Amino acid sequence: MFNPMTRPPRPRLTGQIFLYALADVFGLACIAIGASWFAGSKGAILANFPNSAAEAVACTAGGVVVMFWAVARILREIAKQAPEMKDRYDEYIATHHPDKLSRQAERDADKGSDESSAKDSANKAG
Repeated sequence: MFNPMTRPPRPRLTGQIFLYALADVFGLACIAIGASWFAGSKGAILANFPNSAAEAVACTAGGVVVMFWAVARILREIAKQAPEMKDRYDEYIATHHPDKLSRQAERDADKGSDESSAKDSANKAG
């Protein structure tokens, strides 16, 4: 349906990202189970859990903690792919949007000249 060559590159799904995503789903399930008690004063998803407000709060809070932990780990794993993603994105831009490539190259050149002029002035001062 979609030609993978016509869309921008996306991060690779690694085993670690998949496992963290499963942990994220588990956290979401905990939130749903805990929050169901607040909606009906009894467990709507699981018959005998949670039985009290304390269990519902603990389940909901635990789910939030697990979700935040899993999302942070997923983002860390995606950040590890940044150099590879940048190369693939540059390749995509060069192939599909060559008009934007020249503007991007100009910006990169400007960055390089700004950095070199800053180094030159630092060397002269020092």
